[in-house]
Amino acid sequence: MDRAGIVTSLKKYTSKFEEERLYIKQFLNLLLHPAAFQRDHLPGHITGSSWILDRSRNFTLLTHHATLNKWLQPGGHADGEENILNVALREAEEETGLKTFTLLYEDIFDLDIHIIPARKSFPAHLHYDIRFLFESNKEDEIIVSEESHDVAWKPLNELKQLTLNNPSMMRMAYKTKSIQ
Repeated sequence: MDRAGIVTSLKKYTSKFEEERLYIKQFLNLLLHPAAFQRDHLPGHITGSSWILDRSRNFTLLTHHATLNKWLQPGGHADGEENILNVALREAEEETGLKTFTLLYEDIFDLDIHIIPARKSFPAHLHYDIRFLFESNKEDEIIVSEESHDVAWKPLNELKQLTLNNPSMMRMAYKTKSIQ
């Protein structure tokens, strides 16, 4: 899904969640900027993430992010790559060590805009995160990268406590119930 495909998908994207409906215009405005996929584009840039389920659809694969110190779905910077589905897959592979994913939904699964705190010489900024829905084998070996403290399959029914009721994570868990 390249820039034009993202724009097309965003224009037809629907959600029962008001925040996501509000995000659409912000994403479309950002995509007007040639550097929208570069990590140094401020005040924010496009990122790609993967919401990965096991075959039972009762577990999701999360990373305990080393810098942010919280459980999150695998994802990260596009670094100029405009095929955001490829970005989401690359980040899933890099952050989990898994190599086999099945795309469960051909289009955008979820949208989020969230702030990333300032660090060292880089100011606080926004991640415009486009998320895709995947399935993977829970029995395959997981590898923890240097970007994470841990990577683990977590029960969906424990996400509220695990993520401190993070609205973005809870929204994806809610959406997961409708595909079971």
